[in-house]
Amino acid sequence: MTDTTDKRVQFDFDIGFSNGGGIQGQGFRLDIDGDDISDDALAAYIIRDLRLLMVGEVRIIDKQIIQQRHKRAAPAAPAAAQGARPVRFVDLSHTIHDGMVTYKGLPAPLICDHLSREQSRALYAPGTEFQIGRIDMVANTGTYIDAPFHRCADGVDVAGLPLDRIAGLEGTVVRVSDTTERAIDWAHFAAVEVRDRAVLVSTGWDRHWGTDRYFEGHPFLTEAAANHLRERGAALVGIDSLNIDDTGGNTRPVHTILLGAGIPIVEHLTCLDSLPANGFRFTAVPPKAHGMGTFPVRAHAVIETG
Repeated sequence: MTDTTDKRVQFDFDIGFSNGGGIQGQGFRLDIDGDDISDDALAAYIIRDLRLLMVGEVRIIDKQIIQQRHKRAAPAAPAAAQGARPVRFVDLSHTIHDGMVTYKGLPAPLICDHLSREQSRALYAPGTEFQIGRIDMVANTGTYIDAPFHRCADGVDVAGLPLDRIAGLEGTVVRVSDTTERAIDWAHFAAVEVRDRAVLVSTGWDRHWGTDRYFEGHPFLTEAAANHLRERGAALVGIDSLNIDDTGGNTRPVHTILLGAGIPIVEHLTCLDSLPANGFRFTAVPPKAHGMGTFPVRAHAVIETG
């Protein structure tokens, strides 16, 4: 028959602090789960329960396991059981891999080992090995964010982007995948609340990713659409297309208008058709790299599902 009697541990302890001094205790008792507990686990209990800092050495002395009813209350239910709303994450980024072409005319990334596992074995003890990777790429690779510095010499770079403009933004999806027009004009945004939001334009063009079709005849925003989004206070604008601008000429009015107003742009998004029109949070945070106007991001959305 299984023994279900509560167990407690009785012990003495001697604690030394790394900045000098110490404390001792005799005859302490703690509730335990199971029939035994290690000295290290006991030390962790003491440090945590007494909120000790700068602990050096902990010695557990005269430890005994005794049968005694637990004194502590049952642990609180997990947050989810207490009513926290469950969420679902949606990855909105393309995977960067060796040789991938994001934009014709720009070099593909080179991904390789700087230090392979085999090479590392000569540097570490037997059974210890590491891999240190290396990636050489232009910043406009995969799914990336444009900071104002990309277009404006006096604009902030990706290191200067405020986190509240690129992380946890309330999001809105504008769906234009059914239109036969490449140019996405301001009227598509007229009935949508965009102020302080990440406005994500879902064209469905990401279905061509990895093919030559992706580079030909992509959807784009018009200058009037960019002006509308700027005037209505959009926090960020993203698109699942090759470029937010028409690349048929050598002007880039949408980049000029949005980045000039401090509104970041995210290009080459994917899976926007998996998002609801509203009711999600959008994040596209790059590394804090100084002097870079663009950089890849792991763009994603968080949707409350409960």
